[in-house]
Amino acid sequence: MRRTAVGVFMFASLSFAVGAMAADRPDWAFPVTDKAPPATLPDDGKPKSAPGSDRSYTRAQIEDLYNPPDWYPGIHPAMPAVVAHGEAPNVRACAACHLPTGTGHTESANVAGMPAAYLLQQMEDYKTGARKGSGSMLAIAKAISDEGNKASAAYFASLKPRVWIRVVEAETVPKTYIAGGNKRVIHPDHVFEPLGARIIELAEDENRLLNRDPGSGFVAFVPKGSVDKGRALVQAGGPQACASCHGENNRGTKDLPGLAGRTPTYLVRQLFMIQNGERAGANVEPMKAIVAKLTTEDMLNMAAYFGSLEP
Repeated sequence: MRRTAVGVFMFASLSFAVGAMAADRPDWAFPVTDKAPPATLPDDGKPKSAPGSDRSYTRAQIEDLYNPPDWYPGIHPAMPAVVAHGEAPNVRACAACHLPTGTGHTESANVAGMPAAYLLQQMEDYKTGARKGSGSMLAIAKAISDEGNKASAAYFASLKPRVWIRVVEAETVPKTYIAGGNKRVIHPDHVFEPLGARIIELAEDENRLLNRDPGSGFVAFVPKGSVDKGRALVQAGGPQACASCHGENNRGTKDLPGLAGRTPTYLVRQLFMIQNGERAGANVEPMKAIVAKLTTEDMLNMAAYFGSLEP
């Protein structure tokens, strides 16, 4: 049955007060596959389809990390081999996690339109250990060829950022769990719970998420008032505080990625990891003083605000 985050949310009938403050580490921003998930994705062996696509893939094909589906080849440039197929045995296809459009899912980065030099620096930081927090990227950075590294960076830099996430302020959200691949999905009980001091991101269409379909994005449920609070925090440093590095309207420069329209939980992860030292490297040095005194609530509010902007 087709499920949507929006459809489930609109039929909520109960209202809850905001819960306790989030812990120092915002675990909701670091999804990890549940050890005992309440449900597993069934595989009936039948090909799956996607709206507007003439292609079909079985579940096994969709989960092939060295040959992931390309539902809409006409909406992106030709993918280099490393993006489409990886470099076996240790480098999975970049498109498996980041999708052919570079938009990724909430557990992975939206790399569409990020500067190539910046992407290459991140791979170098993963390789040297300056940047942590992702076991798969650490392994890939150490194994990828120089040619593949440069080709993937150039490809994702060539992609135009697109609206991929919609920020909605809420008090309650569908109860969720973390399925395989660290994907957050709706719990089979179909109950609601207080959002509290969290950001919960759900696919607009869960089936399309699970099918690695880049034709449908996400809804980020954020606490009431968080967008305005985030705007105030950003503007407290002056109109150009963030834009001085991240470009006009925070949409990026030739050297640094934009913050506008970026996945909110991804932004929270990065702010937290910079603050606690898990993420270092040349690009991070200017950020250390900025994030040093941010609370988890500050990070949440800023991420909600940036996520609400057009990329």
